[in-house]
Amino acid sequence: MIKVIKNLRQISDEYNVLFCDIWGCIHNGKIPYKRALDALIEFKRNGGFVMLLTNAPRPKSAVKAHLSTFGIFENHFDDITTSGDAAQNSMLSGNVGTNVYHLGPERDLSFFTDIPKEIKPKKNIQRVELPSAEGIVCTGLFDDRTETPENYKDIIKYGVKHNLNLLCVNPDIFVDVGSLRVWCAGGIAAAFTKAGGTSIYCGKPHKEIYELAYSKLKKHGIKSPKILCIGDGINTDILGGKKEKLNTLFVCGGLSGVEIGMKKNNEIPNLKKLDELFKKNKILPTFSISYLS
Repeated sequence: MIKVIKNLRQISDEYNVLFCDIWGCIHNGKIPYKRALDALIEFKRNGGFVMLLTNAPRPKSAVKAHLSTFGIFENHFDDITTSGDAAQNSMLSGNVGTNVYHLGPERDLSFFTDIPKEIKPKKNIQRVELPSAEGIVCTGLFDDRTETPENYKDIIKYGVKHNLNLLCVNPDIFVDVGSLRVWCAGGIAAAFTKAGGTSIYCGKPHKEIYELAYSKLKKHGIKSPKILCIGDGINTDILGGKKEKLNTLFVCGGLSGVEIGMKKNNEIPNLKKLDELFKKNKILPTFSISYLS
């Protein structure tokens, strides 16, 4: 049975921790969502802990700096765990070799340079050109405004032929930047796997990012977390939460907004279309909400 709530306040007393997605939930790549941010502030004010859990391919420090450009600061959250953080652990363990080819934009170079002090690298990683690479680290497309995975068929073919593993730093297939839908690293990784290659994932819905988030909760002194996972990605945020046996809150107005007929911030989701979405993906969130508020 689909349970649709009007605001987080209706269920917030049942939880002391939020694992809250960023893109599509608290901003859309262009503007912040004030009602969502107010909801996080209220949750914190009532003693709750907000962990922003994101498939961003950059480390926590870079994501935190980016959020500040939207006016999103630490009064809205307590900590951040990124797919980039989890993937750094994988790369520095040597899972794609020591000489790696970076497939992604320059804005993601902090993934290679901003290594948290608590991470003790097991391998000395060098970025090299593709012919010298032992593996591929994919943080995204070189130009996600104009390109699709089809533009990378030659790189994919080369990687598969030479048995290179691909570390996917952002499992999202795409995100919406305002009204523009752009491809992410997950789209490249899916094409790589389809071509016969091996893709390694660390972000949602995979366990590594959750294990890292749990370890951070312990460091913050939260011994008995009651966690609610919030997100607009049915096969990332919601699937990941369900795999971890956590309750989930699906934000209808994000990635699937057009599919279920949502156009305005105050619109109630079409229950028939919402049911069709859940059945198609074989996933039923614990709760759904139009927009986080």
